[in-house]
Order: sequence, then structure tokens, then C-alpha cells
Amino acid sequence: MIRAFIAVTLDSKVIDKISDVSTRLRPQTTGVHWVAPTNYHLTLKFLGSIDEASVEPIGAVLREQLSLFPRFSINAKGLGVFPGPKRPRVLWVGLTGDHLVSLASKVESALQPLGFTPETRKFTPHLTIGRWRQADLAPKSLERQLEGWRAYEFGVSNVESVNLIQSVLKRGGASYNRLATVPLSEERSGQ
Repeated sequence: MIRAFIAVTLDSKVIDKISDVSTRLRPQTTGVHWVAPTNYHLTLKFLGSIDEASVEPIGAVLREQLSLFPRFSINAKGLGVFPGPKRPRVLWVGLTGDHLVSLASKVESALQPLGFTPETRKFTPHLTIGRWRQADLAPKSLERQLEGWRAYEFGVSNVESVNLIQSVLKRGGASYNRLATVPLSEERSGQ
């Protein structure tokens, strides 16, 4: 069994900018387990534990269902926390793009015939850059610290493919292995 998810990666220049900001935040933001920049991604669908034999059928159904889905751009902008600054659990970068929600929906519907239950929560496009193991470790000044970053522009990334990724949990954090890359249509959306 392998732990897996479907995701979109960002352009390296955007990742570098996010990494620079997270490095600047580290000294002022206590209790955060920081995500390695090589692991930054937008999760479209978390699959959980899957049998290795299901990797090929997942890749095949995604290739079939996404072959006509247009390539598009996403904008990485602003920092925030889930569920809120009083008891934060996740530090995130916001992601926007006209086709993000429809891409996630298309992935959900493509995987349903393979037995994957659709997500019940509303899809909120974001990139996790840090997690608090205990919310009470967050500094009281967190809301003030984040205020200056709410509208910060990290940049635009082109979404040209969707990836099936294996997550291997290790003592120092997760490492990711790309199991399949599914290209989107070369037709770009009219954004």
C-alpha cells in the first residue's frame, strides 16, 4: 500500500518567492513545522492509502478525463491560516485561477468510478507552507504578523499537468515521489 494524492505544482520562481517569505517568517513564528519548498503543491484530491496496482488505472482514467482540459494559469497571493489566527493549524498561500475549482471537480468525478469517495468539504485552493502541531504555540501577534502579507503577490504559475504523487512519511517530514504525470490539453484557456 502507498499513500497518494493528486496535485498541481507551481513554477520554480513562485516557489522561490514563497520560500524566501517563509524563511523571513521563521524567527517570528513559533511552533510551526515548515514544509520543505520541494514539497510545495496544490492538492486536488487526497487518495489516502492505495494499492500499487491501482497506480496505472488512476493514471489512465485521469489521462482520459483530462485530455481536453485546457492549460491555464494560477496566481499565488497572500498568506493566511486555517481555521483562524486564534487557533491556527495551517499556514497557507492563497491560490486563484479561473479553472482551479473545475479541475478539482473533474478529478473528483474521474476517480469516483474507481471507488474514491468525493470530498464533502468545499474546495479551497491553497498551498500549505507550515503546520502548527499545537495551536497554543502560535504567537499572540500572529494576526498582526500576517496582516502585511495578506495581499502579497508571489507570482503566476502555468498549470500544464496534473500529478499522481506518493507521499512517504519519514521522521524529518514527508518526501514525495511522482508516480504519473497527466498533461492537460495544449489548448490554453481564454484567460
